[in-house]
Amino acid sequence: MGSVVGLTYYPVKGCAGTSVDEALVTPAGLAHDRSFMVVGEDGVYRTQRRHPRLAVIRPVVGADGERLTLHAPGHGAVEVEVEVDTVGARRPVDLFGTAYRGIDQGQAVADWLSGVLGAPSRLVRVPPEHERVTDGRTPGTAGYADSGTLHLLSRSTLDLLHRELAARGAHPLPMNRFRPNIVVDGWDEPHTEDRAHRMTVGGAELAYAKLAVRCAVTLVDQESGEGAGPEPLRTLAGYRRAAGGGVAFGTKLSVLRTGKVSVGDEVDVSLWGPSEL
Repeated sequence: MGSVVGLTYYPVKGCAGTSVDEALVTPAGLAHDRSFMVVGEDGVYRTQRRHPRLAVIRPVVGADGERLTLHAPGHGAVEVEVEVDTVGARRPVDLFGTAYRGIDQGQAVADWLSGVLGAPSRLVRVPPEHERVTDGRTPGTAGYADSGTLHLLSRSTLDLLHRELAARGAHPLPMNRFRPNIVVDGWDEPHTEDRAHRMTVGGAELAYAKLAVRCAVTLVDQESGEGAGPEPLRTLAGYRRAAGGGVAFGTKLSVLRTGKVSVGDEVDVSLWGPSEL
């Protein structure tokens, strides 16, 4: 039986994560996960694919959720009094070509982000009226996450990648290259998560939605915010090609029952199924 050895939420899409010992699983994933997003003046989302320096921005959410602090090397910090749901000005935003709304967080943080990224930028927050249904075998909802509610990855899956990288003479990569929400240890077989279709973790019940198809964000060093070569995509292309294109590594899950999860919780799989790879 596997157990949780890592929990991380990413308050601002594309920015650094916050690792915690316990977290509340909401219908949209770990509390505060991707509840903010950096956008251009045109409202289009910013991503590490084009703005890898997002990785060096470290968000801290206050205990009451009403204050957000952003830190970046060489730029100090900026504090944001989070605009409340009822009065914050909405602006149209574009996430993967789909139109949503965001609550603009003001000029001070916009100026700070523009300086860090070297491009005019603004910060928006998910409004309460946000209605987004994610696809997959089990539909779910999400804030501004890429394509699913929760991303789960096992250590054995990463260990296999390390063996494949070593065979090519390449160096191992840290888990944060893949930006998972939940890391599981204790599954001896790599990619066991592909077959875990329904599970209970702490007080939450989760269901498989789809494989996590990887993109160029995995090429970005999450400490320096710089591109770091062709790995892991080059190696993954040799043994993890997805039927619909790209390479798959880890899974996306939807929430069937909310509840608290903690590092050390057992992952009790109640339904196994075939891998879609």
